[in-house]
Amino acid sequence: MTHVDQTHPPAGMTGATNAIADIAGLRIGQAHDAALASGVSVVLFDDPATVGVSVLGGASAGRDLAALAPDSTVEGVNALVLSGGSGYGLDAASGVQAFLREKGIGFRLGAALIPIVPQAICFDLLNGGDKDWGRYPPYRELAYEAASRAGATLPALGSAGAGYGATTVDLKGGTGSASARLASGHTVAALAVVNAVGSTVIEGGPHFWAGGYEIGNEFGGLGWPATSPGGRHRLHWKGGPQPGTTIAIIATDAALTKAQATRVAIAANDGLARALDLTHAPFDGDTIFAAATGKRPLGDPVQDLTEIGAMAANVLARAIARGIYEATALPFPGALPAWRDKFPGGR
Repeated sequence: MTHVDQTHPPAGMTGATNAIADIAGLRIGQAHDAALASGVSVVLFDDPATVGVSVLGGASAGRDLAALAPDSTVEGVNALVLSGGSGYGLDAASGVQAFLREKGIGFRLGAALIPIVPQAICFDLLNGGDKDWGRYPPYRELAYEAASRAGATLPALGSAGAGYGATTVDLKGGTGSASARLASGHTVAALAVVNAVGSTVIEGGPHFWAGGYEIGNEFGGLGWPATSPGGRHRLHWKGGPQPGTTIAIIATDAALTKAQATRVAIAANDGLARALDLTHAPFDGDTIFAAATGKRPLGDPVQDLTEIGAMAANVLARAIARGIYEATALPFPGALPAWRDKFPGGR
């Protein structure tokens, strides 16, 4: 009988939940409003996490991103927020700050307590939901609700949290997640909100661009098509007035510096190219956070960091496909179909 060392599993295995919940030291909470057709996803850290960020979209919006620069003063982050709502959604971080402050969590300066809560948003203002919210948008309260629900279990995927109102050019978007364990023993995971300006499927589907990175049947088990579609070089994107974006959190249990976390965030952008036919466009808001909870030291700093960055791209590609695969269509006239609606026999 072959002995398997569980502390050093074969590379490419998923964690127990195959989601960001597999990272020790964090909790996930989500909330959405069905009438609004938008929502919020929150990751809370048990202890301040080391976080880097990569912003390559041409129309991004975020909060406290400058604090994540490797040469900035703040070393630890208390929470990360992904939200719908475009610029209005930036209120969400205030709701998470309020929740953490009530718990006595944050960066202390004398008598002042400041929870550090960076955020990224996606544009979902034209998806058919009721955005006539009055004087103030609802994202602060949605985020407070999401934070109060945070736990260490598998997050809801598809039309949930910040991905509730997300769309792509041809299919309903959504929230996706995936994880992988490296031979070094480190775990890497992604939480992605897929509101892409392009498509996640090859020439209308059902095959996902990320099909070659799938583990098991996590998004249908279809792989890539047997033959290359003739029109695969034809660009197909939202265009017009509706921007798109994919925002994501990469998380690992490794102990990283801010510079190393930033390098992981940069490397993870390869996952966008593996899962989408168009990204980093003028109206994209592509933003990727990389968070390290520090539970497991690096063995070989160069080798381990290289593998974490490479796997970050793979898990992000898989998370993007899962977000589409698990989504359900919005109940509005003219709403885009979900993948499972369009391909009921393909799962």
